[in-house]
Amino acid sequence: MKELDVRPILEAGGEPFDKIMAFVTELAPGEAFRLWATFKPEPLLAVLAQRGYRGTAREMADGSWAVDFVPQD
Repeated sequence: MKELDVRPILEAGGEPFDKIMAFVTELAPGEAFRLWATFKPEPLLAVLAQRGYRGTAREMADGSWAVDFVPQD
């Protein structure tokens, strides 16, 4: 599973949406990925659901979030 860590961008006050969407377009058909963030990315879950991904978010002990996105059939 490929991973994308946007925590440094968020911690610097940046907006990682374009980077995330570019990453998604580079995935192979049917490929899942894990996103690391500083918060639960509710809006992104909705956007990627419209693109056919199911997102499962888990809060880590350090307060960061790991979100697994899996393509739906």
